Amino acid sequence: MPDHTTPHPGAPQPTPFPNFPQPAPTSVLRVVVADDNPVVRAGLTALLSGRADITVVAEATDGREAYEAARSYRPDVVLLDVRMPGVDGISALPYLVGIAPVVMLTYSRESEIVQEALRRGAGGYLVHGEFTADELVAAVRDIKQGRAHFTPSAAGALLAQLRQERTGPALPEGLGSYEHQLSANAHGFQTSTAPVSRSSSEKLSQLQPNVGQLASDRSRFQLSAREAEIMDHIASGMTNQQIAATCFISEKTVKNHINRIFAKLHSTSRSEAAAKWLGTAPGSARGLG
Repeated sequence: MPDHTTPHPGAPQPTPFPNFPQPAPTSVLRVVVADDNPVVRAGLTALLSGRADITVVAEATDGREAYEAARSYRPDVVLLDVRMPGVDGISALPYLVGIAPVVMLTYSRESEIVQEALRRGAGGYLVHGEFTADELVAAVRDIKQGRAHFTPSAAGALLAQLRQERTGPALPEGLGSYEHQLSANAHGFQTSTAPVSRSSSEKLSQLQPNVGQLASDRSRFQLSAREAEIMDHIASGMTNQQIAATCFISEKTVKNHINRIFAKLHSTSRSEAAAKWLGTAPGSARGLG
């Protein structure tokens, strides 16, 4: 198979003046970016290469090219997408972690994928739309030092996995051994000095968002994963320009997505679409009207 890995201009080049003294090498983090979307690759490369201590030495369009690039350039960090044609990121992950620390950088937020990526050695998991440019740069710098980074979706998946496990590691002697006493006397514990009235309790329950019901309500709109992501950004008040920068897509693409979203939500404005999406529109399951 031909080698399609693309050396980046930031990669070290052989000097044309071998007999002249060369400056001492600086401590620059060398990064390989693997993503099948050329717009995402270009955005990540521009963002990272704009930092004095980071350089993108190669780009790759699938897991095989990422592995070839990692073997050739021996980077400090690999940024790896999950879903790519050819060899996907999850399949390539065990081979890449033997060469360099790997951070998953993807739109895939399913907890099964997050858990499998961590099981196969990923040192971090970042979901597009859940981090800022500075947070991405911090993750790249920290992963080299062994400090993991997770965006909220990934952290939630990891927490869910830990809570589902029936048994955990052995604790030091004395820790966790008195829970039976708490259980036996549970009714004797009070969490508040003042009782909560029935009316107050009912008001709180009415104000509490029903996440399961909200997800069920949203399913009727039949938005794609990308459309749902963009709708979340709209509901949070982001502009088209901010959405484009966060998702590494053009503003024209954002507008195209919004047109389809408005059609599916039968809305003519951002505020109307957001109200329906958040369940606060009159007549919706969670609406106030």
